[in-house]
Amino acid sequence: MSTEQPATGQGITAIDVYWRPGCPFCMALARPLRRSGLPVREFNIWEDPEAAARVRSVADGNETVPTVFIGPHAMVNPSFGQLESAVREHAPELLDAAQPVRRGFWPFRRAR
Repeated sequence: MSTEQPATGQGITAIDVYWRPGCPFCMALARPLRRSGLPVREFNIWEDPEAAARVRSVADGNETVPTVFIGPHAMVNPSFGQLESAVREHAPELLDAAQPVRRGFWPFRRAR
């Protein structure tokens, strides 16, 4: 599901991800998103009533997470592929800002 919200008139500097603790769908999206190095702002809807209200505004009154905003473009429970496509369409400048995480041999991470 995706919907458009009014544009703010500002450049998009990060992907806004709305989540809640214990959500397996949030964790599944977080892994590839972190590896991508795209700039992200995270909002816990259980700790932030305004964040929960923003999610409800695009999720038919539900608090379905993860909900992702790329500027005015909203997506409810997107796959990483859908999120990446939306970034290419709505905020390609974020791809230039991405700093992919380099990983060494599991479970050890190589410093950036």
